[in-house]
Amino acid sequence: MHVVIAGGHGKIGLRLAALLAGRADVVTGLVRNPDHVPDLERVGATPVVLDMETAAADELAAVLEGADAVVFAAGAGPGSGVARKDTVDRAAAVLLADAARIAGVRRYLLVSSPGVDEPPAPERGEVWAAYIAAKKAAEEAIQAADHLDWTILRPGSLTDDPGVGKVLLAPPPVPLGSVTRDDTAAVLVALLDSWGSAGKILELREGESDVLEAVAGVS
Repeated sequence: MHVVIAGGHGKIGLRLAALLAGRADVVTGLVRNPDHVPDLERVGATPVVLDMETAAADELAAVLEGADAVVFAAGAGPGSGVARKDTVDRAAAVLLADAARIAGVRRYLLVSSPGVDEPPAPERGEVWAAYIAAKKAAEEAIQAADHLDWTILRPGSLTDDPGVGKVLLAPPPVPLGSVTRDDTAAVLVALLDSWGSAGKILELREGESDVLEAVAGVS
């Protein structure tokens, strides 16, 4: 399988790249910063330097040629402002969908966020509100793309603790909770292997089910 990861150097993207490359899949990781190239190469992925805030769909589609699936794991990051929540968390996700259409790639996994179905808490400020709005808009755009076999994954509060391989994976609503980035990456691998989850929005938390069992339960 050939998978292209947008946000290839992110904390989820790099873990996902390592897992896929470790089982001999072909992995392309999109990065904006050339300094991140060696980290992707180290885990066995092929890096492509491309700024998704300025790239055209045709330019990105050329990178996707021959791919079996794309994963949007990019994000503007905690230090970004309102404007970049839209240009990265929404617009770049839509750009990836447009490029997938041009390249003929149907399978699309979107890493989203819990809480997008509710108004953002005012006390969390305008940047958080912009983030939630961008994620919701990205979800709606992907769901409306009839050329995609999409799955939307909403991990809970992400931690860098070692993965335990036990998760809760279910359609919303699901109570708030946390999940490791290791386990999130493992679930993404299993979702890539299981097209039965296409067309579903799934919440991910720590839980009691093995990853493969959890994915089989929603496929």
